[in-house]
Amino acid sequence: MNKKWRIKEHNLDRAEKIAKKFNLSELVSKILSQKNLKDEEIKKYLNPTRQDFYDPFLMPDMDKAIDRIIKAVNDKEKIIVYGDYDADGITSTTILKRFFKDRGVELSTYIPNRLDEGYGLNKEAVEKIAKQGFTLMITVDCGITSIEEVKYAKELGLDVIITDHHETLDDLPKAIAVVDCKRKDNKYPFNSLAGCGVAFKLIQAYCQKLGLNENESLKYLDIVCIGTISDIVPLVDENRVIAKLGLMLVKQTKNLGLKEILNLSGYRKIDSTAISFGVSPRINACGRMGHQEVALELFLSDDPIEVRKLARELEDYNRQRQEIEKRIYEEAILEAEKESKDKPCIVLGKKDWNHGVIGIVSSKITDKYYKPSLLICFEGDEAKGSGRSISGFDLHKAIVDCSKYLKNFGGHSMAIGLSLETKNFDKFKSEFEQYAKENIKEQPIPEIEIDEEIDSKDINIDFIKDLKLLEPFGEANNVPIVIYKNLKIVSIRSLTDGKHLKLTLKDDNTIIDAIGFNLGYLAEEYQIGDKIDVVGSLEINNFNNFETVQITLKDLRKSIS
Repeated sequence: MNKKWRIKEHNLDRAEKIAKKFNLSELVSKILSQKNLKDEEIKKYLNPTRQDFYDPFLMPDMDKAIDRIIKAVNDKEKIIVYGDYDADGITSTTILKRFFKDRGVELSTYIPNRLDEGYGLNKEAVEKIAKQGFTLMITVDCGITSIEEVKYAKELGLDVIITDHHETLDDLPKAIAVVDCKRKDNKYPFNSLAGCGVAFKLIQAYCQKLGLNENESLKYLDIVCIGTISDIVPLVDENRVIAKLGLMLVKQTKNLGLKEILNLSGYRKIDSTAISFGVSPRINACGRMGHQEVALELFLSDDPIEVRKLARELEDYNRQRQEIEKRIYEEAILEAEKESKDKPCIVLGKKDWNHGVIGIVSSKITDKYYKPSLLICFEGDEAKGSGRSISGFDLHKAIVDCSKYLKNFGGHSMAIGLSLETKNFDKFKSEFEQYAKENIKEQPIPEIEIDEEIDSKDINIDFIKDLKLLEPFGEANNVPIVIYKNLKIVSIRSLTDGKHLKLTLKDDNTIIDAIGFNLGYLAEEYQIGDKIDVVGSLEINNFNNFETVQITLKDLRKSIS
């Protein structure tokens, strides 16, 4: 699919002032000028400290939550943490379990099985928990839409504290406390924390209330960092503080499970990329394959032998996940080509699709066609699905509008999970397609925003190292994208069975390597000697302790001149 290239306009006066005040390079200053940050905010952005965390008691109901937890601890009540099966939920659960264990308080944990129970609270689990004698349940990364389940828990004598970060409905569950900064009455300065970020604020508030040293909460920032980066929340404001400080702890983590995953991932450099592509998929694979307890046990174990065993299980589940994902993706492509080519969205349903994996496939389908997509698997009378969206189309709003045939749903503007009766699939599909038709008038064209045009003088290691001041990269703090024009192709070939593209490019006497992941199909469209313009990010490739500059391509096209 053709993409639109757009070079950002910079506030050059502001960029010049930033460069002088903070002693930064021209490109770094230009990028910072785009973020509309005040000088104090730039200082926090470049060098966040523990003083940059907001007061956790500004969060809605935080005082109520802490008072109820303290009472439960003092009265030796049975407390359980109800989490989620993804990396955010697993890390959230880990944080509370380990923190209170360090305080001499043994909390129990419950992670629902993705394949059997689905996302969030369910009445069967609530009943089981109540029968086991628990009197306080703390949810992490879920619960904000569980109105009936919380009501049922209350009837069974089980108090509930909700900590969540997802979008709220018009009504809130009648829990003891509902700690979610997406609430309409929220006054907390930042409302985009991940679920583990909210869990971290809970233990931070607990430390403050009891006069504990702040390090008692801060020492879990390695785990909070993993969940935050994994959940693809915007890495700005307090999330950036978590990610930047947390990555420092990840590099020296004492968590044996995290250490083992990092070793297995094969990443030499511990940064946001290593977390996103090395750690997160392995944690998420457990939940996707219905073995969520393995990932949790790995993070909670202090036994080196058990940790190695659990880590090998993670690897096996990740391999299985990759194989299933590949099959579903190929089948979904065939279906999309057959019935969704001329539609503004893609809604597909099929038997034998693993609903733990279809969210990843939906993301890939949306990337390929640049259309909102919903993939739904039929499991007898029930159907479960996941969806991903494109810029400008609020998927959560769309699902709310088309919820007549749905049993459950949850998520946000860019990603959604849902369930419905299989017999209602065609009706729901028709309603959603009509909504998309009314709200997407023309097929959107994906746009690549370019930070700067570069030339041969910029192809040096120091230039790229300057850009690393902007790390960690992630959602809303993307890797800087550059454009380099009129490069001559010296060599071109595809790699990994035609999946990826490898290029050697030349500009006068400057030789530049380039790699294009998932761009292998372009090898047939270009040949040696062609002049091209490329768009991508600059990386340092370290081979045999020799550093060279490499461009990781996002797109390319033949030069006009």
